[in-house]
Amino acid sequence: MPVWCCRCSLAAHFRNYSDTETEGEIFNSLVQYFGDNLGQKVKAMPLVEETSLLEDSSVTLPVVVIGNGPSGICLSYMLSGYRPYLSSEAIHPNTILHSKLEEARHLSIVDQDLEYLSEGLEGRSSNPVAVLFDTLLHPDADFGYDYPSVLHWKLEQHHYIPHLVLGKGPPGGAWHNMEGSMLTISFGNWMELPGLKFKDWVSSKRRNLKGDRVMPEEIARYYKHYVKVMGLQKNFRENTYITSVSRLYRDQVNNDGQGRNVSTQHLQIEKSKFTKRNWEIRGYQRVGDGSHIPFCLFAENVALATGTLDSPGRLEIEGEDFPFVFHSMPEFGAAVSKGKLRGKVDPVLIVGSGLTAADAVLCAYNNNIPVIHVFRRRVTDPDLIFKQLPKKLYPEYHKVYHMMCTQSYSLDSNLLSDYTSFPEHHVLAFKSDMKCILQNISGLKKIFKLSAAVVLIGSHPNLSFLKEQGRYLGHNSSLPITCKGNPVEIDAYTYECVKEANLFALGPLVGDNFVRFLKGGALGVTRCLAIRQKKKKHLFVERGGDGMV
Repeated sequence: MPVWCCRCSLAAHFRNYSDTETEGEIFNSLVQYFGDNLGQKVKAMPLVEETSLLEDSSVTLPVVVIGNGPSGICLSYMLSGYRPYLSSEAIHPNTILHSKLEEARHLSIVDQDLEYLSEGLEGRSSNPVAVLFDTLLHPDADFGYDYPSVLHWKLEQHHYIPHLVLGKGPPGGAWHNMEGSMLTISFGNWMELPGLKFKDWVSSKRRNLKGDRVMPEEIARYYKHYVKVMGLQKNFRENTYITSVSRLYRDQVNNDGQGRNVSTQHLQIEKSKFTKRNWEIRGYQRVGDGSHIPFCLFAENVALATGTLDSPGRLEIEGEDFPFVFHSMPEFGAAVSKGKLRGKVDPVLIVGSGLTAADAVLCAYNNNIPVIHVFRRRVTDPDLIFKQLPKKLYPEYHKVYHMMCTQSYSLDSNLLSDYTSFPEHHVLAFKSDMKCILQNISGLKKIFKLSAAVVLIGSHPNLSFLKEQGRYLGHNSSLPITCKGNPVEIDAYTYECVKEANLFALGPLVGDNFVRFLKGGALGVTRCLAIRQKKKKHLFVERGGDGMV
């Protein structure tokens, strides 16, 4: 099938989307808001078959963001021209930081030296800009204070950088798929995004505000509303699935002097004859009738904001694919809500020592389903998440931790009626007769009959659209990317991947699993792109304005 590519000028097709447009039609008119930002030589976005090779020039977006969770939403907010300034009446409790902020009060935080501002700050993120932005939005939050943000936001439309945010579902990402009966680990105000207080929004939705923790469903609706009320909708595309993100190279030896775009997957000769150019993003969009519409986009920069919940962690043991073995809380919650485990005498096996595993324990416990809880750590391990949570704020998790410590298995007591923990154990295998084999650190094995098993040992991002599944971007290129063990290696202040120029990563991909801290990535990326945009404009002026910016 031939390539379908619009050839009309941008000005002739500049228009706003209407509510009646289909998603496919929207993809055919992506240039509606580019305007003069990309110059007069820009052509309309192509919609191509997955197997097609584009060899002609077409529009190149400054930024494509992959992932529409809170990381992608916050980045879109700042790329849209929203700028944070120190509020005129604000006094930050950190006197050293406040004096630094006063030095350049007239400048937005985006236009200031983030390394200078971040120096000396400490927090629960390994990324200094994340700690900086969090302490500006939530001063001294880790000390239990609820001080207001010292920032106020201005929309400066001349700072707008054209971009698209691509997501599989509605804005909010994985929050739309989380178990609705559990409370968020963070306070509601820690989940909010700049410019719209969560408390103000939620108070208009429900009258009785009991406590500061909220349901994931409320957070998902808040994020979706945020995109609408902040005017970001034109930047977002739902139901999009990415199949490849690859470098394009420009042919340096073409006789006509124009150069030619060559996809890396079609590159057959030495790369030394080519120079790196832009990114090619291929994928498909699901439309209302269930069909798939392929697309191909081009971008100068790509920001990865996919989160890490795409691929649940696996034990990689015998029998793990049996239908009675679940790998996510929604799967298990659905089985419980449908009554599939009601009245079962045999216990449910829950594997893991994190908060999701604790949620599963609570779910089973509250539905009178006996639990075998297996985890590799000691109950006294200082790295257990329960030791970092105040008891008064998180009583249900401390209830689980108390059971983990006091209701552990022994040869004398065997299984307890409602809950039994197996510290320093791991699962060797699942059997077709719904039995599991456990082993402790000394090698002693035990066999138990189950009604179900739930493996909740973390998750990995799906970076299958990148070469090597994205492994080459991590600190350890031989291991998959994970939030804790092997995050994407980035520049500490720009969030640009150390091993790939013009590719950025933020959120859980770089170790920031809490919404509080992932907002710092948006600040770092925006500052980096804003600086580069200024340099391009200066270069454009110096050359007499005879080429594309």
